[in-house]
Amino acid sequence: MRGGGAARREVGDLNVQIRDVSEGSVLVEFPDVPDSDANSAAIAIASRLSAKRTRGLLDAIPGARTLFVVFDPRAIDRAALGRRVRRAAEEPAAAAEESRLFRIPVVYGGDSGPDLESLARDRAMSAEEVARRHESAEYRVAFLGFSPGFAYLTGLPPELAAPRRDSPRPRVAAGSVAIGGEYSAVYPAESPGGWRLIGRSPVRLFDAAASPPALLRPGDRVRFERIDEEELGRRLASSALAPPPQVAEGTPVLAVIGAGLFSSVQGGARYGLGACGVPSGGAMDLEALRRGNAMVGNPPEAGALEVTLSGPELRALDDAVACVTGGDLQARWNGKLVERDRPFEAKAGDHIAFGYAKSGARAYLCVQGGLVARRPGEVVRRLARGDSVSRGRLRAKGPDRERPRPGETADGAPRTLSVLEGPQSAFFPPAAAEVFYSATYRVTPESDRRGIRLDGPPIELRRATDIPPEGTALGGIQVPASGLPIVLGPDRPVTGGYAKIATVIARDWPLLAQAPPGTAIRFRQVTLAEAVDQL
Repeated sequence: MRGGGAARREVGDLNVQIRDVSEGSVLVEFPDVPDSDANSAAIAIASRLSAKRTRGLLDAIPGARTLFVVFDPRAIDRAALGRRVRRAAEEPAAAAEESRLFRIPVVYGGDSGPDLESLARDRAMSAEEVARRHESAEYRVAFLGFSPGFAYLTGLPPELAAPRRDSPRPRVAAGSVAIGGEYSAVYPAESPGGWRLIGRSPVRLFDAAASPPALLRPGDRVRFERIDEEELGRRLASSALAPPPQVAEGTPVLAVIGAGLFSSVQGGARYGLGACGVPSGGAMDLEALRRGNAMVGNPPEAGALEVTLSGPELRALDDAVACVTGGDLQARWNGKLVERDRPFEAKAGDHIAFGYAKSGARAYLCVQGGLVARRPGEVVRRLARGDSVSRGRLRAKGPDRERPRPGETADGAPRTLSVLEGPQSAFFPPAAAEVFYSATYRVTPESDRRGIRLDGPPIELRRATDIPPEGTALGGIQVPASGLPIVLGPDRPVTGGYAKIATVIARDWPLLAQAPPGTAIRFRQVTLAEAVDQL
């Protein structure tokens, strides 16, 4: 297969290449300049695009040497978007802002940096020498990605560069200072991670309630300054890394008396913070969410309860007009089965319970007025027993009960998904593409909102799968070293460093969102024009 559709353009002294990724995203590349110049160009163009607030432009996300642009194809066409990007590239450089310098305290080694000793042995240095060299460098924020507030820092002394761990840790503490390849970084929040941990800092890098929520931004400078364990302990005890107390919003309307497998409040995708490392998020099956909201008179992307595979038991704390839509998780209202896509009037004290998925994978409980969703960048947390869910104050309109529900595919039957050629399709030899488009894959139980993991024949690559991290699209199909595809979901890392063979088109994403573990998946390639026609 050839590389994805690309239009080569000469813009001033900068050769700009625009590559289609999905119906609503493109990758802007700068193939003829060094990494540092490409990254600087991506940051500058992103800043100019964001400042102009072009209608239909949703996000501009710098990567290591690319710019990922997200747009609404119903509001701006691709040709107009391309012209806007090229104009931004041609604009004369504005007076440079004063570079911000951040001094970040760090404790090296010990329990705070469990990989420091092994890294030192590999480099034939002492742990003290590795720490000294790391501390002596000045770093620059190239871009943010992986997780909210996670800044990729260039400037690491080359002798300290180290490959990521073969097996990522399931838990990396917030504030961990790490090395991954040629980058250094500080983990803003507790998360899984595969970088080499050499220290820990008490600095808080992300606050979902702040504006902007990320402390660091592309172009900032960073220096590390050593502190001792006692000082680290004092600062951690002062809750520097703890999130601020949540301010109650809305009115409690549902109490959780029994937790399901994974239920959370989700609304529509929210854009504009990609450059801070914040994914767009939103419901896995946006069409089901919109249908349910229409039934109770809410705006299309109001918050609702997303219930995955097996559901919670709930008690109504107030009267509420509600509707269940999406997959069939055998919802019951006071013991009676609830008909999907039909509103019902729950009273305070009523019991609402979901069972196991009979068909599909996710159901949505929509409540008139909407449910209060998390702030962009806040961790998606599974609802637990004793939690309550609040109703918002959205003005309801008359319900729309004519919105049709799409036909369902029987679970276990193969689902054929239409895909676009991926931005790194040239990484895969013809035989690998033949496998990808002829094989049957199955959804694994390890799938979640970050990505749908597939099992089946591994896909061969011409070269290593690692690429300079770049922005990712919903439905992007990345291929890690194992060769087993992962289809990126709404809570995916904003930037990713794996080659992507294809992208699931928007119309077919709900088929995957409603695919329980074990579902058979096949792929077929379509053109961009066909995908846009089906929006």
